[in-house]
Amino acid sequence: MTYAPYATMPDRSRGRQIPEEESSFRSPYQRDRDRIIHASAFRRLKHKTQVFVEHEGDNYRTRLTHSIEVGQVARTIAGALGLNQELTEAVALAHDLGHTPFGHTGEDALHALMEPYGGFDHNAQAIRVVTSLERHYAEFDGLNLTWETLEAIAKHNGPVVGDLPWALAECNAAVDLELHTHASAEAQVAALADDIAYNNHDLHDGLRAGLFTDADIMELPVIGAAYHAVDSRYPGLDGRRRRHEALRRVFGVMVSDVIDGARRRLAASGARSVEDVRSLGAPVVVFSDALWADLKEIRAFLFTRMYRAPSVMRKRAEVSKVVEALFPHFLNHPEEMPARWQGDIAAAAGETALARIVSDYIAGMTDRFALQEHRRLFPAEAAAAAADLQAGQ
Repeated sequence: MTYAPYATMPDRSRGRQIPEEESSFRSPYQRDRDRIIHASAFRRLKHKTQVFVEHEGDNYRTRLTHSIEVGQVARTIAGALGLNQELTEAVALAHDLGHTPFGHTGEDALHALMEPYGGFDHNAQAIRVVTSLERHYAEFDGLNLTWETLEAIAKHNGPVVGDLPWALAECNAAVDLELHTHASAEAQVAALADDIAYNNHDLHDGLRAGLFTDADIMELPVIGAAYHAVDSRYPGLDGRRRRHEALRRVFGVMVSDVIDGARRRLAASGARSVEDVRSLGAPVVVFSDALWADLKEIRAFLFTRMYRAPSVMRKRAEVSKVVEALFPHFLNHPEEMPARWQGDIAAAAGETALARIVSDYIAGMTDRFALQEHRRLFPAEAAAAAADLQAGQ
């Protein structure tokens, strides 16, 4: 493959924390991607919430389907820009590994509970997953990913400065990820691919859930023009096909905007290496100002009509109580955690260390397992919450 000069070159990797003999048929970043795909945490994303709780419908996105969509978008953009597609895809697939059950609702609840112990941050937790919590290999904990993949996971949303989340600080103490700089263009692509994927699929899922209608979103920028283009080309098209055709055009607008803008910025920057990209002082893979303004209007609509819809808020309240019950229970009764955690518990030096182990355990739960554990440990409370939710529907 021919790479652009500012791409991350596989033969110039800074290597892995634990040296390994490299593969004769896979690049270092292909191995990273493959290890992420085979990780237990990646499989568990199948049963973790995107917006709707996992069991609410088979057609809604989960963290796993979201991550796969992000990976597809990221590879497309990276290929168009001459970047390293394997590294870009690895970051895209790993970016949500640290998410709790119940999406951002679960994260908010766990962060509040963890505040006395350093808080909780899902991006930092993803680093903890790939450097420590995955324990399958004979010679190391974690996945022993390359420096470039770790850096990209840590910094895909930009430099990390100030007080570091404790999970990221631990990793950075062992491997300097140069957190004060911007990440590679590949990491920046993965971050924008995340935005593109959720902007697109949240519209799909909100429509499917009946939280708003096609007519509602036709009032929004970009989306209205897409529907009108479909109606002009395919008059009388049935509703489901019309919606799909319109939203795929919105998707295309976002992808094209990012590719066209990144090409211009990279050319204007004069970057001739990945180190040049890191030292530019600003990201090169971003939405144009015009499209960003439109997307902010779309996100504001989704916030009001989807993320804060009464039915979603009732479910948020219910699942917050699940996390709020499980955390103190296992903090007070760590012996009830599975056997694989007991070695870490025995070695924990103080309450903070123990709380962080409990946090790791709960963060790794799927939606269904967290609900199952709540029903097992608190049957009366779980039954009452289910009754309240049913009454409110």
